Amino acid sequence: MQADKLKLKSSPCQIVRMESFLQSVSKQYDLSSDVYGNILISLTEAVNNAIRHGNKNDKNKFVKISMKEKPGSLVFKISDEGDGFNHDSIPDPTTAERIEEDGGRGVYIMRCLCDKIKFQENGRTVILTFKR
Repeated sequence: MQADKLKLKSSPCQIVRMESFLQSVSKQYDLSSDVYGNILISLTEAVNNAIRHGNKNDKNKFVKISMKEKPGSLVFKISDEGDGFNHDSIPDPTTAERIEEDGGRGVYIMRCLCDKIKFQENGRTVILTFKR
C-alpha cells in the first residue's frame, strides 16, 4: 500500500494544487478518463466543502488530502479543521422544492461518482473510494 499526501491552505486558489496532485496519481496508476473525471469532480467538491464550510475560508486552517492504494481501488481521505457537520441531515437536492436551488449538491455528487463514501470525525473527514 502506498500513500500520497497533500496539505492545502483554506483558499479556493489552492484547488490547482489538488488538480496537479491528482494528475500525478492518474499517471502513476494509469487511470481511465472516466475514473479520473469522477475522482477530479469528487475531490474538487470535497476540498471546496472543506475550505468553505469546514474551515470557513480561514487561511490559517488547512485541508489535508491523502491517497492510499488498495487492491483494485484508490481511497482518498479529505480532512478539514472545522467543527464538522451531520452528513445525515443534508437535504436531498433532487426534491421538487430544492431542484432549482443554487448549491447544496456537493455530497450528492460525491455519492453518485464514487464507489463508496464514508464520513468520520463528526463530518470533518470524508473518505472516497474509487474502483480502478
